[in-house]
This record gives sequence, structure tokens and C-alpha cells, in this order.
Amino acid sequence: MLPLVFTVAVLIAGFVFYTGWDLLDARGLKKQQKIDSATLFDLVKLSFGVVAGAGGLVALVVAYRRQRVDEDAALRDTTRLHNERFTTAVSQLGDTSPTVRLGGVHALAGLADDAPTRELRQTCIDVLCAFLRLPYTAESDLPPSDSAARHDYLALREARHTVIRLIRDHLRLPQEDPQSWQGHDFDFTSTVFDGGDLSEAKFSGGVVTFADATFSGAGVKFGLTEFSGGTIDFGGATFSGATVNFSLATFSGGTVDMRAVTLSGGIIDLTGAQFTGTAVDFSHGMFSGGRIGFHHAAFSGGMVDFRYVEFSGGTLTYLGASGSAPRGLLRSLGTPVPAGVTLAEGW
Repeated sequence: MLPLVFTVAVLIAGFVFYTGWDLLDARGLKKQQKIDSATLFDLVKLSFGVVAGAGGLVALVVAYRRQRVDEDAALRDTTRLHNERFTTAVSQLGDTSPTVRLGGVHALAGLADDAPTRELRQTCIDVLCAFLRLPYTAESDLPPSDSAARHDYLALREARHTVIRLIRDHLRLPQEDPQSWQGHDFDFTSTVFDGGDLSEAKFSGGVVTFADATFSGAGVKFGLTEFSGGTIDFGGATFSGATVNFSLATFSGGTVDMRAVTLSGGIIDLTGAQFTGTAVDFSHGMFSGGRIGFHHAAFSGGMVDFRYVEFSGGTLTYLGASGSAPRGLLRSLGTPVPAGVTLAEGW
């Protein structure tokens, strides 16, 4: 570092000298056999100036290095404190007490906001998502006369819905906000959703996966949610008796992967959704009831793919949609319309 800084300083000084020489239109130096005391004194001052400048450069480099060391030490201290708080929050999250568990959820969310690095924030988000992926007994599977089991279920559901709400609130913040979670990864693989509100969230960049998730019971709201860039993965998800509402959602760029989804009695509502340069892939799905609605959806580029879907019931609606729509898609592929399946006008 020292030789580099000194070399740069010499080059800059040389550039300034020769620029001034050119501006003064100097043609040469006047030769002098003897120098007087004033000139000698000026040479001595110049020598000391060069030495002082070199010493100043050394001091500057040393000060910069010391600052970097201090910053690294401060980051290590902050990371150590973060890890201590993280351990406490995770232990709270795994507590059997509902109130302690809720406290752990909020502690982890706050810890993500205060994380000194992006990687540590992602770790907190990963733990919150992992909490949602833990085994979860649906309300319909509870023993009908076991009040204690029902109370435990309600307490756990409250903690899970709190996690979903906190994720939504942080994804609603502008990307430049220091507490925004936009651009991070969210892994909801095999998660059971029996409700929750992710409306108006902004999933921009990052990896977002709902692969093999189950949507049952109460509906999940994605209304006015923005999905931009990357892949939104719902592959293998099951929609059973739940309304998943994507009304007025915006999909721009990337892919919405809904391959091999199972729709049995649920509703996927894409009313008024905007698709800009986005491929929506429903191929290899199994539709045995329920409804997929594209009412007044708008398509600009991209495609909607229903190839190799197995229909044994259900309804596809596409009323009032505009743009490059998949009209006549099923018929153009030669797919027979099975009994019990209703196709709206244009399909």
C-alpha cells in the first residue's frame, strides 16, 4: 500500500508540474554556475517539504489501516451480540409457551431489522420460514373432544399467522428502507397455509418458493401483490377448499411456476391480474374441482400454459381479459373437454 500511494503521489505531482510548465510556455532552464543563499534556502525547504509529504502519506495509510481494523473489530462485536440475541430468540421460538413463542417471533423479526450484514438478515428470515415449514396438524384433523389439543392448535396458528403478517409488513416497505426485506429469499416449501395475508407485498428478486405447499381451510390473500423478476414457484402445490386470491396482482418478468398443482375444491382467483412478459405454467396439473378465474386479467407478452393438464372437473373462466390471451388453447392442442369441466367463452 505504501509504495502504491507514494507512486500515485509522485505521478500526480509530476502531472501538475508539467501542466504548469506548459501553461507558462517555458522553453528551458536558465543555467547558473553559482547559487545564492536564498536559492539554497529554498532548496532546503523543498527537501524538507518532500520528506514531510512522504511522512504525511505514510501517516495517512497507517490511519486508514487503523480505521479498517477498528471497523472490523466493531463488526465482530456487533456480530457476536447478534449471535447471542439470535440464540435467545430461536430458543424462545421453540418454547411450548404460546406467549414466549410469540415473543420469539417478534424478536427474530427485530433481529433481522438490526442485522449488521445481509447474510445475517437472510438467516433470520430463513428461520422464520422454517418455523412455518414445521409439521402442522390441520384443524380438521384434531380430535373433536380434545379441548387441550384445540387450544394448542389455536396458539400455534396465531404464531404462524404472525410470521406471515411480519413478512408481509416488511415486504410492503420501499426497497430503499433499511428494514425492507425485498430482494431476499423466502422458502415456503411444503408449508401448510390455513389463512394469512400477503396482500400488497412486493417480491422483487430473490428466490420465492411455495413448492408442494398446501392451501386449505381459510383463504390466503395475495391481492395487489407485486411479483417482479425471478421465479415464483408454486410447483406441486395443493389447493383444497381454500381461496387463494391474486386479484389485481402484478406479475412482471420471470416465471410463475404452477406445474403439477392439484386443484380440488379450491379457487385460484386471478381477477384483474396484470401479466407483463411473464410465463404462467399450469402444465401437468390435476384439476378435479374448484375454479381458476382470469376475469379481466391483462396479458402483455408471455404465455399461459395448460399442456398435459388432467381435467376431471372444475371451471376455467377467462371473461373480459385482454392482451395476448390463451384463447382456444385447449382446443388447439387437441385436448378433449372432459365431462364436468366448464370452459368459459374463448377457451
